[in-house]
Amino acid sequence: MSKPIFEARDVSVTFNVGRGRNKSQVHALKKVSLDVNEGEIVGLVGESGSGKSTLARVAIGLQKQNSGELFYAGQALPKVRTLEDRRKMQMIFQDPYSSLDPRMSVKQAIFELLDTHNVLPKEKRLDRCKELLSLVKLPESLLDSRPYAMSGGQRQRVAIARALSLNPQFLIADEAVSALDVSVQASIINLLSDLRDSLKLSILFISHDLAIVRLLCDRVNVINLGEIVESSPTLSLFDNPQHAYTRQLISAVPKLDAIVRNAN
Repeated sequence: MSKPIFEARDVSVTFNVGRGRNKSQVHALKKVSLDVNEGEIVGLVGESGSGKSTLARVAIGLQKQNSGELFYAGQALPKVRTLEDRRKMQMIFQDPYSSLDPRMSVKQAIFELLDTHNVLPKEKRLDRCKELLSLVKLPESLLDSRPYAMSGGQRQRVAIARALSLNPQFLIADEAVSALDVSVQASIINLLSDLRDSLKLSILFISHDLAIVRLLCDRVNVINLGEIVESSPTLSLFDNPQHAYTRQLISAVPKLDAIVRNAN
């Protein structure tokens, strides 16, 4: 039986908003617990403002939690991550145009990460770039291209290649296909599924779109107002949703048929 590669236990995050008499606290996460097993793709779904991206930022170490614990392969993760901690997990962001430096070519963007983490001799880095482009099904001719010269789908594939450059075992995909059109979404979904199988990856897939989650994920966590309200294997969740909020999300899935057609 697979073991958890990532665990969140009773994670809470609060933000102070306003000033003076208008000062108050917003509870972005309220004792959230979830886990992702080795080789598993787990969905986290909810509307905008539900806490999905806050949990992603906490998981990757960009946001400190107020309470609760995070674990990677059974070991507690510190609130301040080391380079080694950060190599183990990488994030794919929603907008690849913003997450990639417009001044850097594909090769430079990957070299920068390899250099920061000092994981390969310089003479082997170009071969690693070519290998990564092959993994995400892009031609080597794009190595010297900059983000503005690529399509949205190509940019997201480059972002995935960059995230894979350090050989992480765990990826967090935060709305990674929501900025793409439906046909491109399907190709990225298929790519992530293939990478999971070929590289034995584990993925936390964060989305507001249950149609995509249904196609890709093994299990689903539903988050509403900072709380996990339902957690279930994907088929069970769609066949027999238990929470009213989950039923509301499922009833508002207009794109399922189109995505299924494009994914097949």
